[in-house]
Amino acid sequence: MPRITDVRTTIWEWIGPVAPMPPHFCTTAGDIVSDVTGSIEGFRFLGWLVVEIECDDGTVGIGNAALAPHATKAAIDTYLKPLLIGTDPMDSEYLWQSMYRRTLPFGRKGIGMTAISAVDLAIWDAKGKILNQPVFKLLGGRTKSKIPVYASRLYSQPLDTLYNEARAYADQGFSAVKLRFGWGPKDGLAGINKNLDLVKTAREAVGPDVDLMADCYMGWNVEYAKRMLRLLEPHNLRWVEEPVIADDLAGYAELKAMNLVGISGGEHEYTLYGFRQAMDLRAFDIAQFDVNRVGGITAAKKIADLCEAYDVAVIPHAGQMHNYHVSMSSYGAPISEYFPKVPVEVGNELFWYIFDGEPVAENGFINLADDKPGFGLTLKTPDPAEFKLTR
Repeated sequence: MPRITDVRTTIWEWIGPVAPMPPHFCTTAGDIVSDVTGSIEGFRFLGWLVVEIECDDGTVGIGNAALAPHATKAAIDTYLKPLLIGTDPMDSEYLWQSMYRRTLPFGRKGIGMTAISAVDLAIWDAKGKILNQPVFKLLGGRTKSKIPVYASRLYSQPLDTLYNEARAYADQGFSAVKLRFGWGPKDGLAGINKNLDLVKTAREAVGPDVDLMADCYMGWNVEYAKRMLRLLEPHNLRWVEEPVIADDLAGYAELKAMNLVGISGGEHEYTLYGFRQAMDLRAFDIAQFDVNRVGGITAAKKIADLCEAYDVAVIPHAGQMHNYHVSMSSYGAPISEYFPKVPVEVGNELFWYIFDGEPVAENGFINLADDKPGFGLTLKTPDPAEFKLTR
């Protein structure tokens, strides 16, 4: 079998135009310490890390990380690369355990696990290319003919433009859409009413037969979330996403137990162990890990199987190829998130600008090719007017 000969990390930092984001654009975990509620400036991620693992037969596997790219790059270059050189990429379980256990004192979650995730993605991409199979085939194969996706954007904005955007997604054939709340605990009853106006407007735009979801991005606390859930129940939301900070699993369980609106979380949870705690607490109706954060394909497959045992749906954060392959191969993944390609604003959409091969939604579905090995992605040629590359 081929052996790994090199691990290369490159930061693709967007330096092109960035769309403005007004106050109350989206609630965030920083609102409690911010002078401006709903300011997402500090949560933008306009730099992505690309990891390339090269093997002695010429195979190159590609992985990525969208969080803290400079720190993640340093972690890979300093601590993970030496563990990988000379190893067999087919031994993905051994390599994952080696990276995880040798970085436990300072890793475990956050940047350490983001680094492992990016490397693990590149390893699985290489495995798929070596075996000439798409990653989802290596994970068990196709469980659905195509993947239903929901349009995920609808940031807080004037009600007339929110209506038009939501209506446009419904007209394009999406059977589900997700919006973002713009106000939180610091904004009092007036903010509650503005949040309700967003939901009422989106529901009016898409009608009763399109699922509607709403994202808090950890911008609320339990007391405020309880108030909101009672008021949101009549609007038939499929779920409220990340109502409180990721560490408050007991808070998630308390909100879920109200049984008013589905509660989703896990975008900022890590590893099989973190999700075992969440499942034992009955914290989520929907688990939303992101494969390039949670521990890569190696961890995500285990977590998806764990969630299936608890009858908790898996709907990964962010769509994108590394998540789509898990969704395609998992019976417990009924739908995937889909970020439409828009001018760069938050950072999620940079996937469209860095990679070729991302599937485009048609009538509310995406599909994965059976004849594209690995993740089916290639790197674009960067435009120096848009990207600054750091190797």
